[in-house]
Amino acid sequence: MMDEIIISGLKIFAWHGVYEEEQEKGQTFVINAKLRLDTSAAGESDSLEDCVDYGKVCLFINDFMRINRYNVLEAVANHLARKIMVKFPLIQSIELEIGKPEAPIPLPFDSVSVKVERSWHKTYIATGSNLGDSEEIIRNALENLDADENCRVLRSSKMYRSKPYGGVEQDNFYNSVFCLETLYSPIELLTRLQQEEKEAGRERIVRWGPRTLDLDIIYYDDLILERDHLRIPHRDMSSRDFVLLPLSEIAPYKRHPILGLTTLEMLARIKENYVLTMKEENE
Repeated sequence: MMDEIIISGLKIFAWHGVYEEEQEKGQTFVINAKLRLDTSAAGESDSLEDCVDYGKVCLFINDFMRINRYNVLEAVANHLARKIMVKFPLIQSIELEIGKPEAPIPLPFDSVSVKVERSWHKTYIATGSNLGDSEEIIRNALENLDADENCRVLRSSKMYRSKPYGGVEQDNFYNSVFCLETLYSPIELLTRLQQEEKEAGRERIVRWGPRTLDLDIIYYDDLILERDHLRIPHRDMSSRDFVLLPLSEIAPYKRHPILGLTTLEMLARIKENYVLTMKEENE
């Protein structure tokens, strides 16, 4: 359970709305926010340096609401919530409600509002490359993602070499895994990673074929997600030593949310299966 800083009833005059009159004349918006974070450092030090200055948060909200213009409250809330978390990195999650008491509704009402929750999510991304300057390509991808305000690269493994997977004849791969905190949803993160692959010259021609850059979502918090084009945890990660070996370097005790096994336990299981197979072939 995280500590909270609560802002209630912050009134800001701004110009958001679908109708031309709303964007010309403006109206009052009411903001409620719960900022979730660990306040223990500030509680011990009694220092503003260890705090999130809620006065500055209110001023930031005011500036954002007045400078930017959106048609719908959903867009205002989504963009503002993320911008607050980028600006004040101690905040781990936010619950933000934007009320519109002067909304153009031809009936008696008190207010209409949109409430969103946003948070930093811890993900693990596996990389692979066997075309071009693979090490440089992977390093550039990490730098680009770290420069994205919606992402923070926390740590990364060293580079490993691995044999190709899937039976296609090609050069060996460079592989690594990195830990990334992100404000993106799983689908947004997938899109962002595919954008990075495309910029690196990735072409999806042959399945399991050679590639300049491969970026796969291994974990997203402890989420279990099944979509046609995205499965989390990654479908084959538990049987791939070129994923588990670098992952064991930065997250040895991270537990698979379906299998219940840690990275080290999955890696040990692969080695045991390999030994059994080799024994069978020699008998």
